[in-house]
Amino acid sequence: MAEDLLRMEIMDEQGVFTVRQVGRRVAAAVGLDHQDQVRVATALSEAGRELYACSARVSVRFLLDRGPRPGLEIELDLVPRKDPRRPVECQAAAARLMTRVEQEDTGDGVRVRLRKDLPAGTAPVGGPELDGLRVRLRRLRPVPMLEELRTQNAELVAALEDLQRQQQELRTLNTELEETNHGVMALYNEISEELEETNSGVVALHAELEEKSGRLREAGEMKNRFWAGISHELRTPVNGVIGLTRLLLDPAADPLTEEQRHQIALVGDTGGTLLSLVNELLDMARAEQGRLEPRPVPVDVPALLADVSELLSPMAAEAGLGLAADASAAPPVLVTDKEMLSRILRNLVGNGLKFTAEGEVRLSARATAEHTEFVVADTGAGIPPADRERVFEEFYRVPGSTARGTGLGLPYARRLARALGGDLFLDSVVGEGTTVTLRLPPYRTLAELDLGHVLIVDDDDSARRLLRGLVAQAAGRVSEATDGRSALAAAAADPPGLVLLDLRMPGTDGLDVLTGLPPRIPVVLVTSADVAAADDPRLARADAVLAKDRIGAETLADAVRAALTRNAGRRA
Repeated sequence: MAEDLLRMEIMDEQGVFTVRQVGRRVAAAVGLDHQDQVRVATALSEAGRELYACSARVSVRFLLDRGPRPGLEIELDLVPRKDPRRPVECQAAAARLMTRVEQEDTGDGVRVRLRKDLPAGTAPVGGPELDGLRVRLRRLRPVPMLEELRTQNAELVAALEDLQRQQQELRTLNTELEETNHGVMALYNEISEELEETNSGVVALHAELEEKSGRLREAGEMKNRFWAGISHELRTPVNGVIGLTRLLLDPAADPLTEEQRHQIALVGDTGGTLLSLVNELLDMARAEQGRLEPRPVPVDVPALLADVSELLSPMAAEAGLGLAADASAAPPVLVTDKEMLSRILRNLVGNGLKFTAEGEVRLSARATAEHTEFVVADTGAGIPPADRERVFEEFYRVPGSTARGTGLGLPYARRLARALGGDLFLDSVVGEGTTVTLRLPPYRTLAELDLGHVLIVDDDDSARRLLRGLVAQAAGRVSEATDGRSALAAAAADPPGLVLLDLRMPGTDGLDVLTGLPPRIPVVLVTSADVAAADDPRLARADAVLAKDRIGAETLADAVRAALTRNAGRRA
């Protein structure tokens, strides 16, 4: 709420000067700085002069607003007006000087309100201090008109000097800005030239990289062709050597001495090792070209571990090492490419035997919630930390190693592992041994998969009957369609959680169904067609493929799991 400070009246021209003088002093008394004091005095002078021209008597009231936003308020009342038709035009001039200017018609007169906010943080006077301020203001005596004019002139001169100083500062600033602009333009031109040179270099480098990339691709293709050619060329004589050793060792052949049998058996073993190496080279070339396709089948894991152990036991015995296969925690069945898995394990166990001087090599398997793991642990010399990832590079051998090898074993095993949807990991402690872990996707039976609604699409009655029997326990319900058109209609009316789809059907075939199904529905292609050799972009919509000649509970479960996983990842 505003509190009165002082009241006065303008009754002649001298009164206009007096109000101006008093306004400046009141502004100083409530805490406004010098410039604001001049603004208040000038605004009062303009308003007072205008109002006095409209009436012979103007009442002026000074108030102090002590609210949340304190300020000095001045009310000028004009009663009565000389000429009600003449407008009061003091607002525009005063509004440039004050915080707020308001004007209202009171019926028989005009009231103009002027307000100037106090600086932020200024605490307005109150209590006894406010009373003392009122007393001091009432004792003010008007100064002569000439004295007030002298004060106004002094204020005007000070304002002009300040304006002149600001103009000089502005000219100086403009000069500095011009110099800065010249520097900026020079820097811009320099940077532009450097960028042009850099761009030219980047273009040249890009062209060089393209050329080198082309050469690398050509070199890679030549290397793959070389490996494939050499592999094919070597397989014939090596197979011939192995065949001859078998003929010589056949009981029906001419009798041999024990030493001869031993020597020929060594030749046969060496030929078998060489044939394995040739096969590895051929598979490496296929893997690099993306043509190494697994053929999943149900694999008896304990039996596979026993086979690998039995196959490599002679190698372990010759090296004076122990070889143990632990299948106690192994899953009974795993759906994967048996030959690839066997090669990986033979490779890892063979590596362990080659690089272990004393102790043993242990092969084990276990099933976790997320993986099926095969672990090969040896008690060899171990691998230094700097070489643990490099051993997966082709032809790399750990410095100082005396064991024979080509440096292809671990890279080959990792390529096979990744082709099977898994990976290979190595951990080693120098002086204690090395552990290599093969992780493959876990096997889930169909009964463990919550399939919901399954739609089987095939024009072959026997194929539909077989698939229905396999998924019946895992599916909430099973529906069938004999052609693509009815399959799309069924999927639209009752969206399935899984589609088992044949490609070759009359009319609307499986490719048309793939195109028409929503992306959120997982699809397993169950077909006799060679999908890998087909060049049709629509096949990318399929989430998994299962050949009809390999349909079984395990292989179907593996394909369904892969489809559900891939579809979920695509939608994420």
